[in-house]
Amino acid sequence: MDRFLFLTLDGLSRGAVYAAFALALVLIWRAGRIVNFAQGAMAVAAAYVAYSVTAATGSYWLGFGAALLAGLLLGAVVDVAVMRLVDHRSPLNPVIVALGLVLLIQAVLGMVYGNEYLPSRAPFSRTALTVGGTAVLSPYDLFVFATVGVVGAALVWIFTRTAIGLRMRAAAFAPEVSRLLGVNVGGMLTLGWALASGVGALAAMLVIPTGLGLHPYAMDLVFVSAFTAAVLGGLDSPPGAVVGGLGVGLLLSYVSGYAGGDLIPLAVLALLLTVLLLRPGGLFAPVTARRV
Repeated sequence: MDRFLFLTLDGLSRGAVYAAFALALVLIWRAGRIVNFAQGAMAVAAAYVAYSVTAATGSYWLGFGAALLAGLLLGAVVDVAVMRLVDHRSPLNPVIVALGLVLLIQAVLGMVYGNEYLPSRAPFSRTALTVGGTAVLSPYDLFVFATVGVVGAALVWIFTRTAIGLRMRAAAFAPEVSRLLGVNVGGMLTLGWALASGVGALAAMLVIPTGLGLHPYAMDLVFVSAFTAAVLGGLDSPPGAVVGGLGVGLLLSYVSGYAGGDLIPLAVLALLLTVLLLRPGGLFAPVTARRV
């Protein structure tokens, strides 16, 4: 029972990061109807900015803030300088360009920083606290939960309670009508890319300290897991991304704890295939979105 409780709490902590990254994918999809396969590489690039700033200043929090800012700027630049120039009449074109971006970003990071693992420290202890003799969450896990919760609530508030959120949703679902009503559709799309990339950078800063360290491919498996979470919840549903992320985190924790870590990639792919076969629109996708 103690083992099950520990794996459950560990899975929820891991799933919170997947939820944040899945939210980034949902933001891009809602803004431009594009699945950004370069999201993981862009997040790693922001994490390298944090590494450089922290190494230069000795402050983790300055590096953390620099990563978020770099993520926002990188998302805006990718939209304006790359994706805006792609012919979107074929849905494959942005996918191919995004995959090319992955190769480019990873190659540049490898040339600048090398392909070896660089140390990435956590701002709080990762030693699990014990309650009644049972290991539960660590201070770092609590930090992850709090950070993802605040970001998720902020995004929900932006999209449901603010005029800018309404404009972003309108620009995504009815761009021509939005232009006639005076909405800057291009600006809203760029803002969506910036927000998504910033959230992706946040996810990278949260998950990389829990792995082997920072390297150009650090987010590849995280991207696959987060993409599975986004598909599971529905690419049009931010709450679905959160639920999907937590579900994927629990699944991977149980698989790792009871069957071995080597089966994690297989479990992720099996879940993704199952969702695509049985409910490709996702568990929380609106009916209208699935009919389009």
